Order: sequence, then C-alpha cells, then structure tokens
Amino acid sequence: MVAWLPVHLTLPMFLGEYLHTFDAKNRISLPAKFRKALGRAVIVTRGLDHCLYVYAKKAWEKEAARYAAQVNGNAAERGLARLFLAGSFECEVDPAGRVLVPENLKAYAGLAGKAVVAGVADRVEVWEEGAWRRYSEQLEREADALAEKV
Repeated sequence: MVAWLPVHLTLPMFLGEYLHTFDAKNRISLPAKFRKALGRAVIVTRGLDHCLYVYAKKAWEKEAARYAAQVNGNAAERGLARLFLAGSFECEVDPAGRVLVPENLKAYAGLAGKAVVAGVADRVEVWEEGAWRRYSEQLEREADALAEKV
C-alpha cells in the first residue's frame, strides 16, 4: 500500500501538460505558468520511467536531503540516491524561459524534437512525446486498477 505524503503548502504546485520543442542548442522552453515558481536556476535530473525531473532549487534541497540520507542504506536506497543525485545538474533559465538540457540527460530520456513538459505536484517532468503518449494511455486504461492498489 502506498502512503500518500502531504505536499507542503510552501512549495509551488505544478499542474498541466504542455508540448514544447527542443531548439538546435538543446534548449527547451519551460511553460510560462511555471517560470516564476521555478526561478532563474533549476535542478534537472534523471527521473523514473525515463523522463527528466525539473525542480525549483528549494524543492530540490528537500528531495536531495531525503536521498542523501539513504546514500549508505540498502542497495535499493543507494541506487536511487545515485540515480537522482549523481544525475543532477543545476541549469540556468535564460530570459526567454529556456533551459539548456545536458546531452547525457537528453539521451537518458530519449529526447529529441518535441517533448511534453508536465507539472507533477512539486516538480516538472520532461518526457519524449511518444513515450508520454504511451504512458498516459496505459495509465488511463489501468486507472481503476491502480486506484484499488493505492
């Protein structure tokens, strides 16, 4: 059974999905509705399901502290800590609201061309367009069964 954790009211709440395109310099625009809450610098890291997670620095500090506490734990805890912490980069948001995504993170998520930028509570996720479509369709088909499990 999954325990639902409360989202702290001090953190921004990101909602919605937006289709954006990477430019020739590996930059992607963040949705205008997200930019103020994300700030001038964000943390981009590998996420689960082969997407990227984008955090405001304040939200990342809380996430990073949680994973840092597990860095000497069991193999699963160490692995997740390494995935998220070693794979993270601080990225500047330019005046046009674009973020330069490191090539290794683009490769991890299979990103090229169009991507879906989705708000998921205290973080933003960046998905390859086709992967997001397939994942969303699967979730929609299995929503009732998933609800029974949680």
